Amino acid sequence: MSDQSPPPGWTPRDPDTPPDVPQPRTDPSASQQAEQAQPGAPQQGRPGKKARRRRTGRRRFLPTWRMVLGGILLVALLIGGALVAGYLLVDIPPANAAATAQSNVYLYSDGSQIARDGEVNRVNVPLSQIPRSVQEAVLAAEDRDFYSERAVDPKAMIRAAWNTATGKGTQSGSTITQQYVKNYYLGQEQTIKRKAKEFFIAIKLGREKSKNYILEGYLNTSYFGRNAYGIQAAAQAYYGKDVNKLTTAEGAYLATLLNSPSAFDVVSHPQSRPRALARWNYVLDGMVKKQWLTPAERATTQFPEPGKVRAAAGLSGQRGYLVEAIKDYIVDNKILDDKTLAEGGYRITTTIDKRRQSALVDAVNSQMVSKLEPETRKADRLVRAGGVSIDPATGKVLAMYGGIDYTKQYVNNATRHDYQVASTFKPFVFAAAVENDSRTQDGRRITPNTIYNGDNKRPVVGGRIRFAPENEGQVSYGNITVNTATDLSVNAVYAQMAVDVGTGKVKKTAIDLGIPENTPNFVPGPAMALGTLQASVLDMTQAYATLADHGRRTPYTFVEKITKGGDTIGLPQRTPTQAISREAADTTTSMLVSVVDNGTGTAALAAGHPAAGKTGTGELDRSAWFAAYTPDLVTVISMMGQDPDTGTLESLYGALGEARIGGGGYPARIWAAYTKTALEGTDPVDFDLELQPGAAQPPPPTSPESEPPQETPGEPSPSTPERPTRPSPSNTTGGRNQGGQNNGGQNQGGQDNGGQNQGGQNNGGQDNGGQDNGGTTQGGDQSGTTQGTQGSTQGSDGGPAEGLRPPSAFLE
Repeated sequence: MSDQSPPPGWTPRDPDTPPDVPQPRTDPSASQQAEQAQPGAPQQGRPGKKARRRRTGRRRFLPTWRMVLGGILLVALLIGGALVAGYLLVDIPPANAAATAQSNVYLYSDGSQIARDGEVNRVNVPLSQIPRSVQEAVLAAEDRDFYSERAVDPKAMIRAAWNTATGKGTQSGSTITQQYVKNYYLGQEQTIKRKAKEFFIAIKLGREKSKNYILEGYLNTSYFGRNAYGIQAAAQAYYGKDVNKLTTAEGAYLATLLNSPSAFDVVSHPQSRPRALARWNYVLDGMVKKQWLTPAERATTQFPEPGKVRAAAGLSGQRGYLVEAIKDYIVDNKILDDKTLAEGGYRITTTIDKRRQSALVDAVNSQMVSKLEPETRKADRLVRAGGVSIDPATGKVLAMYGGIDYTKQYVNNATRHDYQVASTFKPFVFAAAVENDSRTQDGRRITPNTIYNGDNKRPVVGGRIRFAPENEGQVSYGNITVNTATDLSVNAVYAQMAVDVGTGKVKKTAIDLGIPENTPNFVPGPAMALGTLQASVLDMTQAYATLADHGRRTPYTFVEKITKGGDTIGLPQRTPTQAISREAADTTTSMLVSVVDNGTGTAALAAGHPAAGKTGTGELDRSAWFAAYTPDLVTVISMMGQDPDTGTLESLYGALGEARIGGGGYPARIWAAYTKTALEGTDPVDFDLELQPGAAQPPPPTSPESEPPQETPGEPSPSTPERPTRPSPSNTTGGRNQGGQNNGGQNQGGQDNGGQNQGGQNNGGQDNGGQDNGGTTQGGDQSGTTQGTQGSTQGSDGGPAEGLRPPSAFLE
């Protein structure tokens, strides 16, 4: 008997509904419509089938686990397919062009040639001729697990990519096999295509060639600097011996160079010695860790000093200095790395102006080199000179003097960082004062007319450490204005000013102007006002160029254009920035104009153009500086003392027949001769200056009826003193007004400047240049008795002085 159908008008009972629950009566047509409106509802006759829940809200946009799993499998399939395809399609190519590398061509700004950097120096040797200790040193430096690892290390590549992306430094993450592939088969360009090829070729090479084959190839193709490719060429370039005669220490140094061939050459880049030594120690420690070197041997290993750079004949004169400076600029600014640049084939148009380059060389030769007599004057063997000239509006380096000859003096005096800049730093202190609206200890705003106490050895007030600087010549000036203190380069005033401003603010201003933050001895403190930091001539020219361009800093450049095979290499952006306010820069310039017109830099007047500048003489007279500018040309000249045999820094006492060399002497005369020629055919242009309030006019003298302002201990009363006399400046600079005809006497106080007879080069002070002939006050007790006896008083900016300065000699 069949089941009876439900009576019409009754909805079929849900099987899951208890029988005692009443069912509503509905129209059959309505029931059918409801079923059609709910397609997801369970169908009649399929008991036990539950409805699938619909995804609502945000969950609708999230992939299901099936979709995620499918996506992962698809990506893995694609990657696997790409790896297989890459391995099959990429063949091991023939040696790249770098194996027979070309020269780079360096051009003046007008397109004429400066130099070619020479042919590649490469000699291949079998692995059997390379000492085991040298091989192990290279492995300790570059790939300590070379013999046990695979050809590529994906984890290291990912780690290196992450470190590079997160700003922890550019790292290769490459094994020695990958580096060999890059050196010999591909190139140094940083592209995804090249990295992909490197990856597959390295895998294939690792499967087809032995480890010894790869290591031998790597050692014969790696770049070690000094134009040397391969370990044999490097052994000759650095130690003048064949590779089989290298010691463990020498091998470790050559391995060090692989990390940064140019920067770690301690001869051509002496400022990099600490970093190079740290890397050398890392290599040796790695050898100990791998048990390739015993701790006892490690303890007795001494750093092996490499030999001098043997420059190619084509880089003689200034050409080698220019080429090396341009290379450093390209590498330091990450335009190309040194290995890529060493491949050659680049055509590099520089900013060097051929006419002005010749003018700078001629000025140094005529004003200094032609007067050296090293055969008869031992001190003349010590003399070095460096100079840089920059267009302040564009930042272009127009000329550079690096030394007498790159093949004879290979260290570039324009870019080295081991001489103090002395008083050429003082303008940065004043610029910081104006920039920060600084005040003295008793609340007076610092302007060119602010009164300071300029007494010798006056303790600095307000500093955290005791500091009582000596003035040049041990002279006490009493109350003087900042302008006068700048003219006479008074240490006591500027040390106090640095504390008044805040030494941290002074450092920041100097960095903003263009002094690199990592400059050696750039330590905040009152002594920094005396120029104890060791900035290069190039760095100082950059900073003074910012002052010349009204506080606007345009990063310097050596390069106009780089091309290779029709391709143009991108250059970094050099967007000018307002480093300090125009008011701060221009007020500083106004005081430096006074230095040239009335102070220690009067020799610069011979240029025939309005100029602003500052002289400086380093501690123990090891360096003498003149940094100055016209409105459209900035040039810094420095003379330095260095032993040509040992390389140690030496004092310039007695050089060029003078007891002392100061910044207002030979450096200022070189500057004037160069600037006159460089600006030949142009009309003199005055400075367009916007000064801080109160800077234009000196303050009125304090009337007797008026009550002086409250003084801080050690601070002078701000009355306007008479301009003091600076004792015995140089032969030509200070003598005309200060130390010579007026104060010391034309005949008895010094022929030109009060130098030779106030402290007397020959007469000694007390008798002829002192109390008798020079006058008790001006040429006498101070300039004669004190100066002639102590031998430390003559014009720091360039006059002949008597005797030698004591070991505690100070900076000017």
